[in-house]
Amino acid sequence: MSITLQNISKQFGDFKALDNINLDIPEGELVALLGPSGCGKTTLLRIIAGLEQADQGEVYLKGDNVTQQPVKNRQIGFVFQHYALFRHMTVFDNIAFGLRVKSHRDRPSEAIIRKKVHDLLNLVQLDWLHDRFPDQLSGGQRQRIALARALAVEPSVLLLDEPFGALDASVRKDLRLWLRHLHHELNVTSIFVTHDQEEAMEVSSQIVVLNHGRIEQKGTPSEIYDHPASDFVSRFIGQTNVFKLDDEEHFWLKQSGVIVDDSKGIVAHVRPHNIGVEKPVDQAKAPVYLKDWQHLGGTIRLELNRDGANGSGATIYAEMPNEQFRELALQKGDRVALRIKHAHWFN
Repeated sequence: MSITLQNISKQFGDFKALDNINLDIPEGELVALLGPSGCGKTTLLRIIAGLEQADQGEVYLKGDNVTQQPVKNRQIGFVFQHYALFRHMTVFDNIAFGLRVKSHRDRPSEAIIRKKVHDLLNLVQLDWLHDRFPDQLSGGQRQRIALARALAVEPSVLLLDEPFGALDASVRKDLRLWLRHLHHELNVTSIFVTHDQEEAMEVSSQIVVLNHGRIEQKGTPSEIYDHPASDFVSRFIGQTNVFKLDDEEHFWLKQSGVIVDDSKGIVAHVRPHNIGVEKPVDQAKAPVYLKDWQHLGGTIRLELNRDGANGSGATIYAEMPNEQFRELALQKGDRVALRIKHAHWFN
């Protein structure tokens, strides 16, 4: 089911949570609403669900205006961060709940409900826990049960509010991959809220970056990372070095042997992997020092400083493959030359 939001605004007292949001989500997409705390992403999710009413604007599901429709008429499944499972019910009964509370006319038979619940439990790979209670499950298991419960009513849209926020890092990583594969299998239009850039990049087919109640950019993960539309997006998505190209910075760049081709603005954002590092023959002419480095598996992240090996100036981050780092035989305190391969420019 496609989703269209037109001119959505929402204010809480003096705080403007959403400011004229316009957004189209095609059917079958897995979309991340990404942004810092307070940017409006959860409010937007709740307005789509019908749990919150916008001050102005309209919500369309598959072309139908549902702005005034209650939650129960929107065919939406909702998964909360803290599971919201019924503690006094077994796993089976939690998943069956949405089917059993349907009107007499729409309620399936108990035999159909039983088959559907077990099918969903097999889908989330937890059928062996059907007779357990939520308190007997791990966090990751509870989140999968919450998702199965949302899917039981066959929603046309699935909404997830920070679905992995309460879980340990290793569990989150496993569930991200699992959710992506599950979405490919079910193809339900899905939107999830997160402030975790890595999570959004890893799971979603589209990312909507929000800031101060406005959409900064919408695009695929690669478009958002490789072609940020604003200074905010560039800083928020992944790590970036920021060079303010005033006269002093230009002079330092030239003295350092840094080549910046085709300057198109006054602020250059450079990803660490776009900074080449070389060990010059005459180190005295290279006033950039290697301060430290971190081993990131197949990649080495270098911390560079232009004020000396122990300098207090702004750190410049560069990345290179393990093999290159070994070949350069770099040591702390070494002077190096830099070359900026690519930059994003902002005024």
